Amino acid sequence: MTPEEEKAKEEKKEEVVEVPLKPVTREDIRRLETALLVASLFTPEVMELLKSGERLTWIDSLATAAGALAREKAGMSIKQIAEELGKTEATIRKHLKGETKAGQIILKTYERFLKEGVKIEIPFPGTIEAPEVEKLRKEIEELKKQVEQCREELNKFKEKIENIKKIIES
Repeated sequence: MTPEEEKAKEEKKEEVVEVPLKPVTREDIRRLETALLVASLFTPEVMELLKSGERLTWIDSLATAAGALAREKAGMSIKQIAEELGKTEATIRKHLKGETKAGQIILKTYERFLKEGVKIEIPFPGTIEAPEVEKLRKEIEELKKQVEQCREELNKFKEKIENIKKIIES
């Protein structure tokens, strides 16, 4: 591997966010909830439901089920979860027991997380390989030189115009 390739690889490192399966803090709950929802949305089962023209109103239920499970794993009571999510206790219970389609999907996703583990990888925005960065830097320097040359030429033209004005006035 060339030094440029190694440097590019190092620059492309991705931030790995751990998703706790037993959340402790509010941030942990949010991470688990988000991971459950995103992972569930991209399961073949959900993709098939979306393709079939199934109404999208149940996606709110998917979000509720993900939020409920994340909070349950953090040790919150059904009543606390219901209050926080703005849903009835009965709705929360149904999702957590897998009595709803959304609850079933979220529970399957959580079980998959338990078996396989889960990490969310977030690439740094605008990550560009090192050789391309160097090329862009060179282009910027060249453009700066061109801008400076244009300024110089503009100043020369301004001087000529001033001289012509003086000649015309006299």
